Amino acid sequence: MVVVVKKADAEDVKILSKKLLLLLEDKQSQIYIDNVVKFGIPDEYVKKAFAEETLQKAITKGNSAIYIAFENGKIIGFAQTIKQAADTAELDRIIIFPAYTRKGIGTQLLNHVISDLKENGVSALVVYTGKNETQARRFYEKNGFELIKEATVDTPWGVKLDIVTYKLCL
Repeated sequence: MVVVVKKADAEDVKILSKKLLLLLEDKQSQIYIDNVVKFGIPDEYVKKAFAEETLQKAITKGNSAIYIAFENGKIIGFAQTIKQAADTAELDRIIIFPAYTRKGIGTQLLNHVISDLKENGVSALVVYTGKNETQARRFYEKNGFELIKEATVDTPWGVKLDIVTYKLCL
């Protein structure tokens, strides 16, 4: 399996948005259950978050970047970062599509993100994940992230969520 990772351009974002919205239409799919149901996120919120306009704005504002993993020209996963300060970025999300999980693609994608952030002067990467997200937590810990905080937060969609914060010094 040859995986290519690149920073998304406008055309990539257009294709990614369509793919995400299509995948999330299936309310029984694992990607919908893992990323929407589990956190009590309303459909409208998810649709807006992954709408082409929202993603295009994210990459053109200057403080966010989307990285896409391709296999044979097909999108198999993506990551999004948001620059928090001159030297700190947040890994807002990293999603590998179900047929491609547990094959090292997430680590490959993360390594590409880290390399790009380092080149752009970022020295710390933080990520927030659900406290009970054992698979995600294991992934971050395996990749050198250190647990720095636990908290309960109010989400924009009105649900309290127990989260943990991890940090990786680059």
